[in-house]
Amino acid sequence: MKHNNVIPSSHFRKHWQNYVKTWFNQPARKTRRRLARQKKAVQIFPRPTAGPLRPVVHGQTLKYNMKVRAGRGFSLEELKAAGIPKKLAPTIGIAVDHRRRNCSLEGLQANVQRLKTYKAKLVVFPRRVRKFKAGDSTAEELGNATQVQGEYLQIAREKPSVELVKVTDEMKAFKAYNKLRLERTNQRHVGVRLKRAAEAEKEEKK
Repeated sequence: MKHNNVIPSSHFRKHWQNYVKTWFNQPARKTRRRLARQKKAVQIFPRPTAGPLRPVVHGQTLKYNMKVRAGRGFSLEELKAAGIPKKLAPTIGIAVDHRRRNCSLEGLQANVQRLKTYKAKLVVFPRRVRKFKAGDSTAEELGNATQVQGEYLQIAREKPSVELVKVTDEMKAFKAYNKLRLERTNQRHVGVRLKRAAEAEKEEKK
């Protein structure tokens, strides 16, 4: 080896054992979480384990606004359209967000339909055993009721349908690049052409 180089002196004797992280508690934590979920499900019976019903909302920012996800709670407008009083909603497992506003009719209608579907499937237990009030489910429905495990009324994004078309000779003959160039030229010269047409019209009048 020539030239004035640094003398190689690699430091490989580091205390690597001090920088290693172990995860021996992972299996025990998994068991602990599962038992906690089971315990919570028993405590909140007959309510669903996933918590209250959430609305379908679009993600924020230009990057995510095409994706739908679960929101914080239903708006007051949605509850009114579904015929559910805002004070009753939290008591029957519906999340409410009084600050949310509806920006589109499609979103409003989708969430109103979601509420109506939930209301149709809902089984309301009486507060006191055998003391039924208006709005409570019948004894037969209560007997058949089961606790919903995991997500219910799952949010799924609709896939756009694709229509297949047979390629014709006319399509093959069409020159897309030439057409684009022509339209671009027309767009660029539209002002000049209008001015010339106006001038020609004036000349004719004279």
